[in-house]
Amino acid sequence: MSADGSTLPDGAEDPGQLFLDMLAAERGAAVNTLAAYRRDLDDYLGYLAEGGIDPEEAQADQVRAYVASLEPRGLKASSAARRLSCIRGFHRFLYAEGYAETDPTAPVAAPRRAKGLPKILSVAEVDRLLATARERVDAAGDNRAEARAAARMLCLLELLYATGLRVSELVALPRSAAATRERYLVVKGKGGRERLVPLTDLARDAMRAHVAHLPADGPWLFPAESESGHLTRQAFARDLKTAAAAAGLRTDRVSPHVLRHAFASHLLQNGADLRIVQELLGHADISTTQIYTHVLDERLKGMVRDLHPLNDPNDYTDIETVST
Repeated sequence: MSADGSTLPDGAEDPGQLFLDMLAAERGAAVNTLAAYRRDLDDYLGYLAEGGIDPEEAQADQVRAYVASLEPRGLKASSAARRLSCIRGFHRFLYAEGYAETDPTAPVAAPRRAKGLPKILSVAEVDRLLATARERVDAAGDNRAEARAAARMLCLLELLYATGLRVSELVALPRSAAATRERYLVVKGKGGRERLVPLTDLARDAMRAHVAHLPADGPWLFPAESESGHLTRQAFARDLKTAAAAAGLRTDRVSPHVLRHAFASHLLQNGADLRIVQELLGHADISTTQIYTHVLDERLKGMVRDLHPLNDPNDYTDIETVST
């Protein structure tokens, strides 16, 4: 016990930082993950501080009261559940390390979440987005600035739809990716896990055309004047909205993550195995990929309708799948 009565080590004024340091050192948490956890913990610890409660002394009722306070503040159930997940990890850490005598989150139930489906674009809508991007490349002509911007956007779109990369993985691709002779890329994703993602001929052509507009040297495929030295996720998302509007698509339906969803959903619609899609997306757990089971449900209905020898198509319009 420290001099001020806290069970935390002397000088450790920020228990949240202890937790984040553990996530970074022992679990290899990504920078973006740590930043999100920091925001969630700051909000929770601020709530406790207002009530004069030390985090290692928090009780289940106080955790429940905090979670209940999130809805009136405008947080959706999914966001509240994510925040509770962070708080659970934090209190489990304090308990496991001996800083707290109990884990107050153990009896706390997560907010009920509606089972939502990911936003996706149809194949025709993605085709329209890509076709408009190609038209912009052709229309740029000898205008070097417009040609450079158009080639970059086409490259981003072709790569994202061909690979299903996370946007953070996409914008941080090395310049050497454009020089590969393989039909795949090796990508390092969350937790430092490496995976192979496919490359279409169109994506490879788009990379070569984009690189032709870049300076002779530099480490990034999408360089930019940013702290990281490469295109930021926010800048790409903003430019993608502009591309979507030019293609006549609703901008609130188009984002880098929506194109990642389109990649996965369109593969499943065309017969890909869910486990393969899991590997391509870089999901550590199949349960994360199972948000796409609505696509599989439609495929199974079609298989029963089209292939069963005793089938009457009208009998299977409301068939439900049963997991075993």
